[in-house]
Amino acid sequence: MPPFATLRETETAVGDRTGHLSIDFPAMHALSSLHRAANAVRTYMTNTVLRDRDISWTGFVVLWSVWIYDGMPTWQAAESAGISKATLTGVVRTLESRGWIERTVDSQDRRLINLGLTEAGRALMEEIFPAFNAVEADVVADLPDRKVKDLTTSLRRIVERIERLDPGTAPTEKPA
Repeated sequence: MPPFATLRETETAVGDRTGHLSIDFPAMHALSSLHRAANAVRTYMTNTVLRDRDISWTGFVVLWSVWIYDGMPTWQAAESAGISKATLTGVVRTLESRGWIERTVDSQDRRLINLGLTEAGRALMEEIFPAFNAVEADVVADLPDRKVKDLTTSLRRIVERIERLDPGTAPTEKPA
């Protein structure tokens, strides 16, 4: 959506451009709304929580994944964050330079590199995640609890359907 167009203006422009095509408009509106909502949340979280701490969205997702799972191999961190291993390398380099994350060689398979949070990284996540979650709660505050649960269920069903349609998108045990 261009920055000069409102949500309604964009929807009208899409309708004008695609109205003659044989397409599933409810599906298109649902997924384009999902995309716009995800982008809006990402931008809002970055502006309200992460920017003051000089953390990128991708850096936060990597920190969060490593924190939640108490460490993980780099391939799994890249998969969890939805980024390439090459992109992860730069992100990890930045996080490492700030003293939040460390790399270690896997004791079972020396080809694998594991990521873990440092004490400073754990302290950062314990400080930042409650602030992040407070903004999450504020973002959905206009929805009744039941609608939040319904939204969560619907989004999970979409993810599960995509994983069935394209098994390559499902989490993996270990790279081949």
